Amino acid sequence: MTGGGEPVRGAGQGPPVVLVVGVSGSGKSTVGRAVAERLGVTFVEGDDFHSTAGVAKMTAGHALDDADRAPWLRALADRIRRSAEAGEGLVVACSALKRAYRDELRTASGARLWCLYLALDRDTARDRVARRTGHFMPAGLVDSQFAALEPLEPDEPGLTVDATAALAAAVARVGAAVASLGRSTGR
Repeated sequence: MTGGGEPVRGAGQGPPVVLVVGVSGSGKSTVGRAVAERLGVTFVEGDDFHSTAGVAKMTAGHALDDADRAPWLRALADRIRRSAEAGEGLVVACSALKRAYRDELRTASGARLWCLYLALDRDTARDRVARRTGHFMPAGLVDSQFAALEPLEPDEPGLTVDATAALAAAVARVGAAVASLGRSTGR
């Protein structure tokens, strides 16, 4: 939630697929792992689905375009589809900066996709990315992420939280929001 009360928007029937989205440095992997643990479901790291060529391009300081992202999105969609077909919940850390990307993943989930958008300002993102080690994404690409960013729209099932909030508080809010989805649909 942002500020004082953006409502939690629901997802389709079945256990949700929680997509943790945001720019690089927003804490998607950290928050995603904690949310998956809280919900007792599998965590998937979206970065693991990038092609070798895509990782090399980003490592070299070049932003991916939609054509570069297409195989990555297809691979993520396939993984989400398998979980949906098995009736399993899933948490996926994935930038999914554009609405079209989230819509593609939502289709794969059988409309069970619920997004947690980790909102972060540009300077904090750049600082976090510059300080981390062992990741292919250079700080120089942070601006390209903000250029592509389309925050959650009102009709997208999900919740927006401040990416600088305490991890435990963010996870508790997500857990409560997802639990309320189950109560509102009789699960």
